[in-house]
Amino acid sequence: MFKKILIANRGEIAIRIHRTAHRMGIPTVAVYSDADRDGRHVSICDEAVRIGPGPAAESYLVIDNIVEACRKTGADAVHPGYGFLSEKANFAQRLQDEGIHFIGPSPDAIAGMGDKIEANRTAKETGVPTVPGHWDPIPDADAAVEIAKGIGLPVMLKASAGGGGKGIRIARTEQEVQEGFRVTTSEAKNSFGDDRVFIEKFIEEPRHIEIQVLGDTHGHVIHLAERECSIQRRHQKVIEEAPSAFLDEATREAMGSAAVALAKTVGFSTAGTVEFITDQQRNFYFLEMNTRLQVEHAVTEMITGLDIVEWMIRIADGEHLTVRQEDVSLRGWAVETRVYAEDPNLDFMPSTGRLMRYRTPDETAEVRVDNGVYEGGEISRFYDPMIAKVSTWGLDRNQAVQRMRMALDEFYIQGVSHNIAFLTALLAHPRFLEGRLSTNFIASEYPEGFEPAPLEPQDLGAILGAAALMHLRYMQRAAQTSDQMPSYRFHLPEEWEVLVNDVYYPVNIHPMGNGFDITCDDGHVVAVRSDWEVGDPVLRCTVNATPQSFKVERDGLGYIVYHLGAEVRVMVHTRAAARLARLMPEKVEPDMSMYLLSPMPGLLRSVAVSEGQSLEKGAELCVVEAMKMENILRATRSVKIAQLRARPGDILTVGQVILEYESGAEADA
Repeated sequence: MFKKILIANRGEIAIRIHRTAHRMGIPTVAVYSDADRDGRHVSICDEAVRIGPGPAAESYLVIDNIVEACRKTGADAVHPGYGFLSEKANFAQRLQDEGIHFIGPSPDAIAGMGDKIEANRTAKETGVPTVPGHWDPIPDADAAVEIAKGIGLPVMLKASAGGGGKGIRIARTEQEVQEGFRVTTSEAKNSFGDDRVFIEKFIEEPRHIEIQVLGDTHGHVIHLAERECSIQRRHQKVIEEAPSAFLDEATREAMGSAAVALAKTVGFSTAGTVEFITDQQRNFYFLEMNTRLQVEHAVTEMITGLDIVEWMIRIADGEHLTVRQEDVSLRGWAVETRVYAEDPNLDFMPSTGRLMRYRTPDETAEVRVDNGVYEGGEISRFYDPMIAKVSTWGLDRNQAVQRMRMALDEFYIQGVSHNIAFLTALLAHPRFLEGRLSTNFIASEYPEGFEPAPLEPQDLGAILGAAALMHLRYMQRAAQTSDQMPSYRFHLPEEWEVLVNDVYYPVNIHPMGNGFDITCDDGHVVAVRSDWEVGDPVLRCTVNATPQSFKVERDGLGYIVYHLGAEVRVMVHTRAAARLARLMPEKVEPDMSMYLLSPMPGLLRSVAVSEGQSLEKGAELCVVEAMKMENILRATRSVKIAQLRARPGDILTVGQVILEYESGAEADA
C-alpha cells in the first residue's frame, strides 16, 4: 500500500479523501495556494505544502508545483479529487514518468474520454446511443449557424474540454448560435485552455442520469447503479439523488450495461461516471464520461455501503476489485444538495467574503456533511463557490427528502449570500416531490428568477410560536441584565400581535414549562417548547409535540425566520405598540435605475458599448467573469449610455457602478 498520498485539490473534497486515507492508515499531504493558506484542508491533513499564488492557473493547475510537492514530502501517490488536474492526461502521464502513482485512470483513458468529441465517437463505435451532432472543429460563428440549421434548432454548444457545467450554451435561434459560439469559445479558452466547441441536438425536457462505474487494472468493471442529476442551473447540478424515481429495471440494466461496455472499451480502471440524457420515453443517449470522482458520489455510497475513494486507492495500488456485479444491492434512498455562496435573489450571482457565522447540521448515520470551510474563513473569488454538500438517507425518497429539508433548516451561514432557502424551496416543490424532473426544471418553474417559498398556511402557527418564543426570551434576558427581574417570576402581558410579512395576527401568550402556549385569534392553540437561548442562530423546538427547526436572525427590533424554504420577517408587539406601528411611515428606497451595477464580484471581461450610444432592450452591455463563469449583462429597456465608469480588466465589487445611463434604466445578467 502507498506510503503517503498527496491530495492535489482543496476544500471539502480534499478533506473527504483525507478521511478515507486516514482510516486506511495512510498519511496525507495537502497543497494550498496563498488564498487557501488558512484553509481547513491545510490543518486537517498530516502535512501541507504551498504551491503558488491565489489564481488556480498559478497554483493548483501547475503540474511542476504538484510534482515538486511530492518530491519534497516523499508522497508516492496523488489523488486529484475532481476539477483542476483530475482529467488532464498530461498530469497523469507526468506522474507516471516521475514514478508517482496516479489514483485515477490511465493517461490514455483520460485523453480518450476527456475530449468530448473523441468520447462521443468512441461511444458510438461501442454501440452506446449518442445524440445527433457535429463533432468536427467549427471554424467560426457563421459556420456554427449553418451546422445548427442542418441539425435542427434548438442545439447545444459545448466546449470539447469542458466540465462542471462550464462551456455550455443552449441556442434556440440563429442569433443565439452566433452569440453562444463566441461566448462558449471564450469561456472554453479561459477555463480549459482549449477553445474547440462542438454542437449537438438539444433534447427537450431531458433528464440527466448518470451511471457510476468502478473498474480495476485486471479488466473487471462493474456499475453501482444510477444517480439522477436533473435539477440543474446553468448546467451545473444542484440536487442529486440515488436511485432515480424515473428508471424502471429494464432501463437501469440497459444503461448500466452500456456504461460498463464503454468503460471496458477504453480500458478504464478506477471510479468514473458515464453520463446520459434521457427523454420522457426513457430513450437514453450518451452525454459524456467523467474519468474521476464525482461531486455527488456520496449518494451512491449511502445506498450501496461502498467507500468509492477507498476502492480508488486500492485499485491504483494494483488490487483486484473483489465486488461483483451481483454483490451490488441498493438500500433505501439518498439525496444530496450543494450549498453555494451565491444570491438566489440576484440571479444567483456569486458571493465572496468572510463566514461570520457558520454552523452545519449535526452529522448522523442518515445525515452527512462534506465541507471545507469554517467559521471565520474566507470564500474566495478564485475558486468554485460551493461551500458544502449535504447528503441525507432514508428508507424511501420521501423520507430522504424530508430529512434533507430539516437538515437545511439547521444549516446557518452569515457573512456571504447562499442558496439554502432556494434548495429548501426546490425540495418542497410539488413537481419535485412527484418526481417530475427535467434539466430545465429551475428555468421553467422560476422563469422570473427565484423568490423564497411562500409561507404555507399550515406552517403559520409554527412561525407565530417560534417568533413569540424568541421575543419573550429576549425580553426576559433584557429584564435580567437590567436588574428588572428579581427572584420572583417575570410578569409578561398576555395580549400580543405578531406581524408576519406585513400581516398582523392577534395572539395570547401563556408561559408553560420551558416554553409557551400561544392562543391564536381563531382559538387554535400552539404549544412551543424549547431550551433555545438568545444568540443561537438555530432554534430547535417542538411545536405541538412535533420537532421543528428554524434559522433565526435579529433584524432591528424584529426577526427573520427561515423555515422550509420560506423567508419570513416577523415583529412581535404588545397590542398598544402594534397600534402605533401601523402609523409609522414607510422607508423610501433610493432610485438606482440610472446605473448599471455589478451584480457580483468579478473581472470586467469586456464592454460592448460606448458613451453616447443608444441601445434597444436586450442589447449586450458587458461581460463579467466570476468564479470561472462569464455572465452577459443586458439592457432591460431602451437606453442611452451617458458615461462608462469601469474598464475591461477592472476587478469589480458587488454593487460597483459599471456605467451610467442618460435616463432611468436597468440591466440584468
